[in-house]
Amino acid sequence: MPPSIWSRLLDLIAPRSCAICGNRLAISEEIICATCNLHLPRTNYAAAAYENEMSKRFWGLLPIERAAALFFYESKSEASRVILQLKYNNHPEYGEILGKMVAREFQPQQFFDGIDALIPIPLAPNRLRQRGYNQSLEIARGLQAVTRLPIITDAVRRKTFTESQTRKTRLERNENVSDVFERIPETDISGKHILLVDDVVTTGATATACGLELLKAEDVRISVLSLAFAKG
Repeated sequence: MPPSIWSRLLDLIAPRSCAICGNRLAISEEIICATCNLHLPRTNYAAAAYENEMSKRFWGLLPIERAAALFFYESKSEASRVILQLKYNNHPEYGEILGKMVAREFQPQQFFDGIDALIPIPLAPNRLRQRGYNQSLEIARGLQAVTRLPIITDAVRRKTFTESQTRKTRLERNENVSDVFERIPETDISGKHILLVDDVVTTGATATACGLELLKAEDVRISVLSLAFAKG
């Protein structure tokens, strides 16, 4: 659908800028300009979702069906700026728009085939109050807009707020999130193939801890999707 006259007027009055390079966005662009989108370091993991570097990160820890991320994450890289804007600069709308972008790119690869529901990684209540939104839920809303898959937010809860994972080693990350999730048995997810949704997967510790709780329900299968994947 072409931009309306009102959106054109609004863009003239309050021009939007690219979340990566900061340049002005064209009326048809959202969040990321065409140049930055072209140079986004895509993983292309959706085409081999059963065996890639991200899915291998869960091997021996969490039995997953498939895993993929849109792009590679590297601290202080240009591409990382869009994640920082989403998480720390009060831009929940970025999550939904990026979720739609991921869904449109992954659908032709049949990535969502057989998935029954989306479960965003929950935030602890105090972190949710601080931030005002769960970025993983915003991403899931974008995925839902394209795939029409239901979002389940009451199957697992985060009991405590752990320290930031950013500067921790792989072992420290695993210890930091161990036993912080709790399945809510009143929500029946038995027999479902769940797609866990996160913003960034680094060691996979958070998704693993959350997924293991969900596996306490009967006959549950788990897959993982994130916006970004830290390869190193």
